[in-house]
Amino acid sequence: MPTHMETVLKAAAFAAEKHRNQRRKDEEASPYINHPIQVAHILVQADVEDPEVLAAALLHDSIEDTNTSFEELEIVFGYEIANIVAECTDDKKLSKLERKQAQIDHAAKISRKARLVKLADKIANVNDMNDAPPAGWSLERKREYFDWAREVVDRMRGTNAVLEARFDGEYAKRP
Repeated sequence: MPTHMETVLKAAAFAAEKHRNQRRKDEEASPYINHPIQVAHILVQADVEDPEVLAAALLHDSIEDTNTSFEELEIVFGYEIANIVAECTDDKKLSKLERKQAQIDHAAKISRKARLVKLADKIANVNDMNDAPPAGWSLERKREYFDWAREVVDRMRGTNAVLEARFDGEYAKRP
């Protein structure tokens, strides 16, 4: 049976392989893998040490943004981690607007472990929006993203005070 650290490192390696050819949308087109690592790091900084949560943080975009299936994650990492990732995954069959609304609607209904990952993801995204926003995004579009992210986070209040306070700190820097 793998140790907790092995599970997390295996997830990091898996995510790095799956996202190897992807780039972020910032001016520098930074490596995509930086984002899942940042999400896991935010959780560790908030004293979240659950290896399933940290592994899911590293894998949280793998179903949505790569050719990874739920079944593959379940085989490699087990049902619990795969399910957390699935709870954090947008339904790509929906339009962008419908996906954004679905995140708001589902935020309060997902498991506590998935809410932790989702909170850290929103923190990472608004932090990036402040420090390295997507190239070509207007001020209005950035503000809309911040406000939407706050709606999602507001539905998860009461999950983790440290993460919520960190989100609020990042939101306060809204352009």
